[in-house]
Amino acid sequence: MQARKASAFGCDVRPIDDEMAMWCGHDPNSQPPNATKTRDVSTITYVSNFDAVLFDFGGVILTSPFDAFAAYEKEQGLPDRLIRTINSTNPDTNAWAKFERGDVSTDGFVELFEAEGAALGHEVDGRRVLELIKGEVRPEMVEALRRVKAAGYTTACLTNNFRGGSENADVAGGHGRADVDAVMAMFDEVVESSRVGVRKPEPRFYEIALELVDVAAERAVFLDDLGINLKPARAMGMATIKVVGAAEAIAELSTLLDLDLG
Repeated sequence: MQARKASAFGCDVRPIDDEMAMWCGHDPNSQPPNATKTRDVSTITYVSNFDAVLFDFGGVILTSPFDAFAAYEKEQGLPDRLIRTINSTNPDTNAWAKFERGDVSTDGFVELFEAEGAALGHEVDGRRVLELIKGEVRPEMVEALRRVKAAGYTTACLTNNFRGGSENADVAGGHGRADVDAVMAMFDEVVESSRVGVRKPEPRFYEIALELVDVAAERAVFLDDLGINLKPARAMGMATIKVVGAAEAIAELSTLLDLDLG
């Protein structure tokens, strides 16, 4: 198992879209009834039910690629939501899954993904699709991350990413981007599917994350933009936040932590 303190980022592309995934929001009844850890922030002492906050990257810290997918489909005259349909077909063994686990190279992914599109009767450009997953950093989420760290919480990034057989560079456009690298350096821990060999929503991925931050599931909050990725985390005991929009997610996290996150 490999993990890094502040690693190069590979954009997170999920195997199933929001509408097709089960919604998993925060259930306050799943929290421990008694808070056990006191924090001192700006001379205000309060007690928190949590010790760690875990963030997905693409779709949470970065904007979602779904709009780019839709634009590509329209440009190419492809059916609406075709890319997400391909991603949701055989989600544990398809091209995305194999690429995110590091089982195939970039060329291997392209070949498999294009074959999957052809099986549905459509021609897709696998390399072009990879370009579409580059998102923009959400400054409000970065500020929330900064304040969470300043309050003393352990933080981790949990990302499904692609490396294409390269040890030092992902193929999602994250590595070498100053804005992305700066954010990734903020996390205490980074868990990358292409390095650990498992991916969200596989339970082992979350177990690795909890081991790295040395926190029980009940003491962690996890933010992701897909219900399918939140479901196993919630089943393990984590509090979960489904990120539909940055403002709403930040407000919910602020409430959970009783902390002003901007």
